Amino acid sequence: MSLERVNPPELARPAGFSHAVVAGPGRTVFLAGQTALDAEGRIVGDGVVAQFEQALGNLLAALRAAGGEPQQLATLTVYAVDLADYRAHAREIGGVWKRLVGSDYPAMAGIGVARLWDDEALVEVQGIAALPT
Repeated sequence: MSLERVNPPELARPAGFSHAVVAGPGRTVFLAGQTALDAEGRIVGDGVVAQFEQALGNLLAALRAAGGEPQQLATLTVYAVDLADYRAHAREIGGVWKRLVGSDYPAMAGIGVARLWDDEALVEVQGIAALPT
């Protein structure tokens, strides 16, 4: 399955996301929200960058277990308890993204929230992937 990233010229140039992603025929994988939980169920990582890396790694582990690869992410939603802190670390978070996923970005949204399920969690990621049949 191929994913086509669509970024129309009449919209602002996207940085760290695509405006739209079109998926061809195949399978859709809905990925549950992931925080910085380790295998024992404890939140790990000091700061938003470390927690983002753990959360994204957890999401990618679930995707791989479903038969997918990082480049097949069609959409990703990031929930952050401190959106200003997340934005302040955008360059570092982008470096984590490029190392774990690559240079293609899915359709994305960043949403500020009052809190997440675990009090210690600073960030949660949730996504949908499009896999070939």
